[in-house]
Amino acid sequence: QVQLVESGGGLVQAGGSLRLSCAASGRTFSTYGMGWFRQAPGKEREFVATISRSGNSLYYADSVKGRFTISRDNAKNTVYLQMNSLKPEDTAVYICAATSQPHSVYSGSYDYWGQGTQVTVSS
Repeated sequence: QVQLVESGGGLVQAGGSLRLSCAASGRTFSTYGMGWFRQAPGKEREFVATISRSGNSLYYADSVKGRFTISRDNAKNTVYLQMNSLKPEDTAVYICAATSQPHSVYSGSYDYWGQGTQVTVSS
């Protein structure tokens, strides 16, 4: 069982930046592809970004391309989401997840999920 704990959420003005972190338990972090998803109240969970085991392959949702960057530090068992040029529509609970696949844009591919961290962008 893998435990994932997000941090770094908060309130930010439109155009501002935040960096989210997701710390994973265990010694097998590097064997998992990682992803970030988000969910706004009353809305379905949506894909944000994913990164492969080695960090060499990345993929982003069209809505965040050019603004968000996913990265990982396997020595620290941590995945990050750098969010720049934030918009009010980015407001959501951001959730990290781990998959036994190399990486994936599909929520059904993920085996473990964190509790989420709230990001609120004011206009």
